[in-house]
Amino acid sequence: MDANTNIIDSYYTLLKNLSPDNKLELIARLSKSMKTTKKKEKEITLDALYGSWISDQTADEMVAELKEARNFSRKREEL
Repeated sequence: MDANTNIIDSYYTLLKNLSPDNKLELIARLSKSMKTTKKKEKEITLDALYGSWISDQTADEMVAELKEARNFSRKREEL
């Protein structure tokens, strides 16, 4: 909390000599920035993704397709 207080005091020292109109403009801009600040996006968990895959294939058909697509090569590079 002390670090935040020091920062606020530093800004106040810097800005206290502004004209009243400039201070009001600064207040308006700060207020607007607080209203438009985006909320932190909700984190997506794996549980939220459960059931999101839609396919006409059965699980066994998908597994068979994946196994057929595998390419194994036992070529070794000589050092």
